[in-house]
Amino acid sequence: IFGSAPSPGEERPVARRILEQFAKRAYRRPVRPAEIDRLLPLAGKAWEQGDSFRDGVRVALKAVLVSPNFLFRGEWPARALGNDKPSPINEYALASRLSYFLWSSMPDDQLFAQAERGQLRKNLEREIKRMLKDPKARALVENFAGQWLQIRNLDLVSPDPELFPEYDQELKNAMRQETEMFFTAIVQEDRSILDFLNADYTFLNARLARHYGINGVSGNEFRRVRLKESPRRGVLTHGSVLTITSNPTRTSPVKRGKWVLDNILNAPPPPPPPDVPELKEGAELKGTLRQRMEQHREDPSCASCHARMDPIGFGLENFNAIGGWRQKDGNAPVDAGGRLVSGEAFNGPRQLTSILAQQKKEDFVRALSTKMLIYALGRGVEYYDKCAVDAITGALAKKSYRFSTLILEVSKSVPFQMQRAEPSQTASR
Repeated sequence: IFGSAPSPGEERPVARRILEQFAKRAYRRPVRPAEIDRLLPLAGKAWEQGDSFRDGVRVALKAVLVSPNFLFRGEWPARALGNDKPSPINEYALASRLSYFLWSSMPDDQLFAQAERGQLRKNLEREIKRMLKDPKARALVENFAGQWLQIRNLDLVSPDPELFPEYDQELKNAMRQETEMFFTAIVQEDRSILDFLNADYTFLNARLARHYGINGVSGNEFRRVRLKESPRRGVLTHGSVLTITSNPTRTSPVKRGKWVLDNILNAPPPPPPPDVPELKEGAELKGTLRQRMEQHREDPSCASCHARMDPIGFGLENFNAIGGWRQKDGNAPVDAGGRLVSGEAFNGPRQLTSILAQQKKEDFVRALSTKMLIYALGRGVEYYDKCAVDAITGALAKKSYRFSTLILEVSKSVPFQMQRAEPSQTASR
């Protein structure tokens, strides 16, 4: 930050250069002379009190680091730029939006250089591909996957240790790592986003492979494993997802079905009506979980929502509450058959994931496009964002659903590239 000490009488020009360079990176944009003019007197007062050159500049640097320009991301409002209509954000703002979207961090030197030359929009696709290959793109995996797939909730679930003694910290960590490595492979290899639903591969170490009943995997190191005849396909059959959508003592077809509606199809069911009783629990109850849920669904106030959620959850009933494979629910064989409300019938997880990846492909692509746009913008989508989602999904269909296409189209979209003048801003002028 400081370089060599200034010559006598050169303190203020040197301090100005230091503050300009530091504030430019901290604010993620060029700084105006007036902004530096407000910082220099802070250093000057410290010097007047006998502080050294460095200690005086440190006071001004602290002011930079408590400034809203550093602590908050944002662009100059349209009114300040003299605009009353939606207008493109400048290239420095675009660099910040892009870097916090993909890296959860500030732009690097190359993004700053592109913005300074006014070349970032022109080279957007090239920069996105570079950024996705950078190790900092790990942040997209951890943050977006953690939010979309909800695997961050693994830290909140506690399967019953008496019923599932094999579930421990090591297994939980392996489940999380499987999903994160799977997501990373789709990003770095630019695979189809449909792999999230029907991929015939995953990443396992010996502990997780043993839990899944898959042979031929040894050691603690994770490696890509072909699933071949395994019933597992895509993230719906990952232990992480299956565990967070279960109860501590048993599976929950309702939670699993709701998770798929929320995160895969973007068709969340309405909240349950008031005064609807919970499904009764206890060893004294007769029948399988499926039979008891079917009795619960006889209540007309429950039937409409459960008809959408339960069949999906039943399709995953071969997986127990921590994602292990099972053939029986207690003493009764597992019935993993069902029919979606749209009419598609299936029997077991392989057929269910196949239906989601084929007949429900458009719903999934729109759902993931919407989730990614929300993540990129840091806000929910509104009715006026529908055109942007339509454009993203249309481009994905033309480009084989490649992950890089999803990121590029989100980054090119109107809500990502533009800012709008608030009505209150326009009215106040």
